[in-house]
This record gives sequence, C-alpha cells and structure tokens, in this order.
Amino acid sequence: MISGDDTLSGASEKPCRILSLDGGGAKGFYTLGVLAQVEAMLKGKLLCDHFDLIFGTSTGAIIAALLSLGYKVEDILSLYKQHVPTVMSNKTAAGRSEALAVLATEVFSDKDFMQVKTGVGIVATHWLLEKPMIFKTSVAQAHGRKDTFLPGFGCKIADAVRASCSAYPFFDRVVLTTGQGVTVELFDGGYCANNPTLYAVADAVKAYKKEYADLRVLSVGVGIYPEPKRWTPTNVFMWALKACLGFTALQLLQKTLNVNTTSMEQLRSILFNDIQAVRINDKFEQPEMATDLLEADLTKLNLLYQRGWESFADHEKALRQLLL
Repeated sequence: MISGDDTLSGASEKPCRILSLDGGGAKGFYTLGVLAQVEAMLKGKLLCDHFDLIFGTSTGAIIAALLSLGYKVEDILSLYKQHVPTVMSNKTAAGRSEALAVLATEVFSDKDFMQVKTGVGIVATHWLLEKPMIFKTSVAQAHGRKDTFLPGFGCKIADAVRASCSAYPFFDRVVLTTGQGVTVELFDGGYCANNPTLYAVADAVKAYKKEYADLRVLSVGVGIYPEPKRWTPTNVFMWALKACLGFTALQLLQKTLNVNTTSMEQLRSILFNDIQAVRINDKFEQPEMATDLLEADLTKLNLLYQRGWESFADHEKALRQLLL
C-alpha cells in the first residue's frame, strides 16, 4: 500500500521501472495481450510489484489502476471481455457513459488512491482549464502545492478512471468534487497525453529525483489499424454528410489521439534518448484488422489480444534486457 508521503528519491540499488499505457478505448485488448506476456516473462510476478510507477490514459487508465491494485492481467482480461462490448455497443454518448459508470463502480467499488500497491498516474483533462489533471498516489509525485496534496485529489479510483475514459463527444464529460470541495469538469486524458510516458518520466526525474540512467521505461500502445468502414452508401444522407465534412467525428477523434500519441513518443525519443526504453505499438495493415476505439465485436477484440502476443514476441529480446 502506498502512503501519502512515500518517496522513491535518493540513491537506489535497483532501477526505477516505469510502465506507461496509452489510451484507445476497446483497443486496450492489444495492450493486455502484450502485458500478459510480460507478466509471464516475469514468472507470474504481479506487475505492481515490478514497476515503481504505472501511468495510464483512458483504457490505459483502467488497466493501470487495476494493475496498481494488484490484479493479474488475466483477471483484467476477463473484465474487459465482460464489460467492453457492453459499453461500446451503446449507440449514444449517454448510454456509453452510463455503462462506463456501472463498470467503474462494479470493478473499483469505493477504493481510493491510498489502497494502491505502487505509484500510479491516471491522466484526465480539465475541461475549463484546458490542461491535464493527473490523479496520483504520493505527495512525492507533486510538482508544487505539496501542503495541500491529497492522493487522487481525494477522489475514488472509479471516478478518476471514468474521467480519464470519457472520450468526448462519444462519452459525456464527468463532473467530480475533490476532497477539498472543488468541483471540476473532466474529459478524456487522451486530449492532452494519449501516451503518458513523458508525465511518468517527469515524476521519476523531477519528483523522485531519479537519474536518467536509473530509469527503465516500458511504453505500450494499443496498436495501429486500418480504418473500419462504418459508413455505407445505403444511408444516403450520412454518406453525403461524410463527403461534405471529410471526416466523421469519430475519425477526427481518432486522428487527434493518433497525432498526440505519435508526437509524445517523438518528443520522448528526442529529449530522453539516453533513457533505456521499449515502445510497443505495432502497425497492422491487413483488412481484417480494421477497427477503432468503439469496437464491440468480441471476436475482433480477441484478435487484438492475440496481436499483442505477437508484438511481445517481436520485442522480447529488448524487453528481457530492459526488465530482467
């Protein structure tokens, strides 16, 4: 369990290991495929016992939160199989938001950030301030305002995760009240950091005072896939509207998240090329891999999970050098 004043600062006898998990809605099945193999490589050791910091955005926030509470990957996969198709099969933002709230309450109950077993960062975006709001565990992760720090801003994990996953306009924005009585309106963390690696590195270096040489970073995406054909000429009005707009709202959201993800990774590789890191986010061009963040077909989602296995195999040598 992490206490509010725990710290990793100072000289260490072991590396500071960071796990960073991208957003991407239903495509988190790919992430779980990678992590299942990482967990097996660690001989079943819980990932919360191996990583000092676990950061996640959107679907990555769900996974990060569960890992930090001590869940095994296979148990998270079972939850995803049960809940993701239900959430994503809803046709309205209100329906998806309600299903997401049910999922968060059922899975996380009333757990708070004092109950996690390692450092965690859940990335959301503040609607009015237009800046990230990152739910963290330890005052050591605070960049200023340490005297008023509360783990997770005094919020429940379920609420933080729900905010991080609220990909507006396909989910409703989330209004929370912090432990200090401040009302905040939040939406998907992917708008500011769909790939949260830089935020995790900033905590390790600036908050925990770790040297770059001490860091070992595993950054896992959700994969890159062809665009599914959700529009058909039989719906003449919608087909014409798409032709006029150039992009659907979903395509625009996906493009925004992809640009954010790629730019964050590019910055990491340029600014911190001396940090030992492995990035797994492979591209699949086969037509049968066409999917997006609202995928509800469990057969397709299971295929994404298997692709995660394959991506692990392609990076296995580098992962062994990084983590073992």
